[in-house]
Amino acid sequence: MKLNCNFQNLEQSYLFVTIAKKVNAYTAAHPENDLIRMGIGDVTLPLAPAVINAMHIATDEMAAKATFRGYSPDSSGYPFLRQAIAGYYGSFGVSLEPEEVFVGDGAKSDVGNIVDIFGDENTVLIPDPVYPVYVDTNIMAGRQIVYADANMNNGFLPMPNENQPADIIYICSPNNPTGAVYNKEQLTAWVDYALDQNAVILFDAAYECFVSHGLPRSIFSIPGAERCAIEFGSLSKTAGFTGLRCGYTVIKKELEFGGISVAKLWERRQGSKFNGVSYITQRAAEAVFTPEGQKQIRENIAYYKSNAQVMVEAMREMGLWFTGGENSPYVWFQCPNGMSGWEYFDYLLNEKEIVGTPGEGFGKNGAGCMRLSAFGDGEKTREAMARLKKG
Repeated sequence: MKLNCNFQNLEQSYLFVTIAKKVNAYTAAHPENDLIRMGIGDVTLPLAPAVINAMHIATDEMAAKATFRGYSPDSSGYPFLRQAIAGYYGSFGVSLEPEEVFVGDGAKSDVGNIVDIFGDENTVLIPDPVYPVYVDTNIMAGRQIVYADANMNNGFLPMPNENQPADIIYICSPNNPTGAVYNKEQLTAWVDYALDQNAVILFDAAYECFVSHGLPRSIFSIPGAERCAIEFGSLSKTAGFTGLRCGYTVIKKELEFGGISVAKLWERRQGSKFNGVSYITQRAAEAVFTPEGQKQIRENIAYYKSNAQVMVEAMREMGLWFTGGENSPYVWFQCPNGMSGWEYFDYLLNEKEIVGTPGEGFGKNGAGCMRLSAFGDGEKTREAMARLKKG
């Protein structure tokens, strides 16, 4: 018996585990102090009333023999939810067929699992800095990884290099961790590059609900993307499902390689390894896309965007270089006085009692930067920014 030795190539301590250890040590030593957590991007507002009501109704259905449901008839999702998600895309101008939507238990799982359908010999292009799951998933499979440099000079929005071959391309917009958002022309360049390379774009749209000002919310708003892209959506940040777990993957019927349908491969993979999201959760998700649900979740999103605006104003007042915040729940900024991300993390924790996320945890190009999340309490966000501005 042999283990998968590629796991030995992973960083020994996951970023957020390291942060948790530092924070736990501080709170143990100072249990009476008021620590403001702006690190991990977890939501804090409760589920919308329309979602809760749908869950209650679905729970009651599960309590009666006539309406009880066991295994989902299709691991790809109940038709009512796939139709609702397709309708949601239609609301911002992207046409989908329900059969092109595959319901899963979150974007993180689907982004990690999708590479099961691609060969390990593929070259993977990943931006740096980056959400760690993209890197770790491919290290586990032993794939060759190359990086697209994101930095202050390009606004942390790297563009394709025609001289760099790639088979699998990761794009996250709005980006985690930097909050930067590609415009239509920039995404068009990536689609053209992928088509030229005969590559696939794995487009993480987990934060699309924060986008405004006419910027793209879906890769499928770009002509040609249907032939080279897979999109991942999440209800975690859209509707507060971080603890409930539900997301979706969109694969257009036009996406084929060597005459083989990618959607069919994904459907086969999920049928073998996944039994589907629970009925109660899917009914809750369906409620998100009703007019009442949309109104309620937009109120929650507006709350988080207000927090982000408070952070943006503080960055400007302090004269710090930053990106994100206006179309994203994250603000990514350069640490003051030439400090590294981890040095500034320790400073914020011990001197300001604020928890952020050091840029080094997202890759070498994150060095000297810090990520703050807008998903916290509004009053505490204002207090945290007041602490920062005191110097």
